[in-house]
Amino acid sequence: MKIKKMSFFLRWLCLFLTSSFFYGQDCTEFTFPNNGASNIEVNTTLTWTEVLGYNGYILSIGTTPQGTDILDRKPIGTNPFYTPPLGLPDDTTMYATLSLVPYDGPPINCDELVFTTLEVTTPPTCSILITPDNNAGSVTIITDIEWAYVPTATGYYLSIGTTPNGNELVSNLDIKNELSYNPPEDLPQNSNIYVRIEPYNNIGIASSCVEEIFTTSFAVYVCDPYISEITGELIYRAPIINLPNIVGICSNELPYTISSNDNADGFRWYLTNSGSEETLLSETHSVAISAPGKYRFEAYNNITTDAGDIECVSSKLIDVVASEEATITAIDITNTKIGKTITVNASGDGQYEYSLDNRDGPYQDSPIFTKVLGGDHTAFVRDKNGCGITQRTVDRDISQKDFPSFFTPNGDGINDYWQYVPPVENFESVIDVIHIFNQFGSLIQQINPNSIGWDGTFNTKEMPQSDYWYRASFLNQRPIIGHFSLIR
Repeated sequence: MKIKKMSFFLRWLCLFLTSSFFYGQDCTEFTFPNNGASNIEVNTTLTWTEVLGYNGYILSIGTTPQGTDILDRKPIGTNPFYTPPLGLPDDTTMYATLSLVPYDGPPINCDELVFTTLEVTTPPTCSILITPDNNAGSVTIITDIEWAYVPTATGYYLSIGTTPNGNELVSNLDIKNELSYNPPEDLPQNSNIYVRIEPYNNIGIASSCVEEIFTTSFAVYVCDPYISEITGELIYRAPIINLPNIVGICSNELPYTISSNDNADGFRWYLTNSGSEETLLSETHSVAISAPGKYRFEAYNNITTDAGDIECVSSKLIDVVASEEATITAIDITNTKIGKTITVNASGDGQYEYSLDNRDGPYQDSPIFTKVLGGDHTAFVRDKNGCGITQRTVDRDISQKDFPSFFTPNGDGINDYWQYVPPVENFESVIDVIHIFNQFGSLIQQINPNSIGWDGTFNTKEMPQSDYWYRASFLNQRPIIGHFSLIR
């Protein structure tokens, strides 16, 4: 019995020491928001430094220390970021805790983040339908209704009817802070269904929210798939649409033709918008578009029934998005104990992904690279729709070669001042201060890196021709020490 207790104790001690070792070595830290930050948006995305060699992260969010009332120890995979799907309460002190999930062993708890959200002072904006899509056709009569989260919203009013502004099916129902609704009864078949969603918060209700519409199919047995009694195969009466929800094109490709290879008896293309009006553009398998926007594609098969001929329709809302090659506006560099953090800032009308040091990738959605080793680096930004790749050299570290080896303060206007030389144009200095010493180690001057530099004097007296030492102190990296000559 004593041997078993001792064996259990040793296993527990080993597990404790292992967890403590990993915590000390690898525990992650939040990078946004900063600990103690205030006025954080309620729809903010939490980010943290990526830690490799683990099975993922567990995140808790609450309104009290170690609280879990917002998010209760949710496994969130391996991405180093998370956006709460229903946002955060406003004007509230929030507490977030991350845990690392080893491949073998209990989770490792990391430090807690504390921040305060921004006070909301205006009503929320309007939402949009996600399921079914606005203007969708041939929707099953047992569909759920889903809509997009609206920042600052704390609840939603829902109305559903079969006529414009109708509410005979659902009348201004308070859904609370949910993003879906399951109608308790089937929707009317072969009908236009009008849906109005009005987000609200403690300030007020969203105004002028546009009503959205979709069309239900006939009874399930008419257009829905069925199993053949002869072959046992699943037979689809309505066409299967294989076009993607989003079609990306380059701005210089307009006008642009979109084509479908789907099999159907007929096709229709519509230019649509957030309302119920649509413009028929084509009744063939392809359409020529002149501008980005929302388009609806219908494919249908003609079916003969006892009640007459009907169309079994499949419909898809397609968002045509124009892209362009990115412009890299800036590259931010932060030096940390575990390497550099490089953030690539890009602008342009496109969906972009990022790579460091390799034009062929791999690419990532995040513009932030962590634990980057020193040396020369190049950032690449690629448009996801194939509209081009932009690259820019990452500013290198300051080194001794950026400090002149001599200067000649003789008043001839050439080399009259000694000062460090930025490595590239528009380089943002991270030097805090530069100290200058004589050959005996006495401090004789302190200069700002943004000043004109040292003129070779001490207390207004000219210093003799000799060698002098300098020490450049940085905000977030080790100092650089070197020497130079004063020549008269």
